[in-house]
Amino acid sequence: MIGALLLPELKELIRQRDFAQLREILSEFHPPDLAEVLGDLEPADTAILLRILPKELAAEVFEYIPLAAQEVLLHALGDADVAKILNELEADDRTALLEELPAKVTQKLLGLLSPAERKVASQLLGYPKGSVGRRMTPDYVAIDHTWTIAEVLSHLREGARQRGRMVLNQLYVVDNAGRLVDWVRLQSVVTADLERPVAELFEGIDLSLKASEDQETAVGAFQKYDVTVLPVTDTMGVLLGVVTVDDVLDVAEKESTEDIQKLGGMEALDAPYLQIGLFSMVKKRAGWLAVLFLGEMLTATAMGHFEDEISKAVVLSIFLPLIISSGGNSGSQATSLIIRSLAVGDVALSDWWRVLRREVVAGLLLGGTLAVLGFSRIWIWQLLGFQDYGIHHGLIAATVATSLVGVILFGSLAGAMLPFLLRACRLDPAVASAPLVATLVDVTGLVIYFTIAFQILKGTLL
Repeated sequence: MIGALLLPELKELIRQRDFAQLREILSEFHPPDLAEVLGDLEPADTAILLRILPKELAAEVFEYIPLAAQEVLLHALGDADVAKILNELEADDRTALLEELPAKVTQKLLGLLSPAERKVASQLLGYPKGSVGRRMTPDYVAIDHTWTIAEVLSHLREGARQRGRMVLNQLYVVDNAGRLVDWVRLQSVVTADLERPVAELFEGIDLSLKASEDQETAVGAFQKYDVTVLPVTDTMGVLLGVVTVDDVLDVAEKESTEDIQKLGGMEALDAPYLQIGLFSMVKKRAGWLAVLFLGEMLTATAMGHFEDEISKAVVLSIFLPLIISSGGNSGSQATSLIIRSLAVGDVALSDWWRVLRREVVAGLLLGGTLAVLGFSRIWIWQLLGFQDYGIHHGLIAATVATSLVGVILFGSLAGAMLPFLLRACRLDPAVASAPLVATLVDVTGLVIYFTIAFQILKGTLL
């Protein structure tokens, strides 16, 4: 709201080239708020404002600008301005930007960095995409396991003068080889006697992550330990950096967005909805739509197989949408529950048998509930004269009720087990989208419905 009120004034000052007044106005904002204000301006105007800000503040503001907008700004800024911002950016935020750019652009930007920052950036980009190593920052505090509190405090003061921003709420204790030994809280250090050995303040809890682990591992670790920063080590236990909770929240949001999009029956988008190209979006949606369409063609094939039964008992076709949609809905419910449970760690791959047993019971209970409703509806409508199902209306009601139990049971089992099957094949369980399961249940639901109808109505309507 504040940004909207200021926009006309900012644009006018930019037109007048009144940089002194602009600098004074912008200095009143915190970096996140300032990034929001700049986000409403044209890239060229945003680039002007970033140039007039102190380089440290410009870098902080740049960190809060969405990645897609950051890429646009890189083209609007000159090499000198880009170099100033990139050299001041936090290492993890810089990596998040560089990994989204084309390889040639990334190489060019690496060339603009100072030798020290280029080394850090190259090291982080050397880890696999999607790994914890890509999200870590080397701006942490390591202390020797033999130090006293006085030595630790002296080290902190010296480091703050030399390195500026550092993660300070947790201090990591290393041995002579740089291996992580333990960690201590800054609060414990500040309140302890100066001559006390730091070893007496060890927390005794291993919270470390491996640099090669998947980013989703970090999300689970932060949720489990309820901390704001976690250390990252290599396979030998050597401390490499730290991961902060703000970066993990970004990862969690991105993963959740991808899963939700996949659950809708499409490929995950590479950019926000309004920023991705129309043809790119259509391409990502068309593939799954085609697959689902081909799957639904099997439904037509199945109906053709039961053409004689349908012609003899047309009344059966009245309840087809009821049967099919109920099975699809139960499958969609089950697959959504299991995909999310696998994602957050509520269930593991080894729990498939427990889930199967629960879904058998749940499917029977859900199917039984809808069977009673379906049977009652047909029977009551016949008695009240709302619709005439013929002299065999009782058998028709029994057919619908029994089919509902079978179709909903199958839908629940298919929806619950497909994510486990995909996880066992090292595929993303979110691929087992609700539309995919519904399509699978449509075909099998037809077979179940007409098979049961043939058994119950044989000798009467069939």
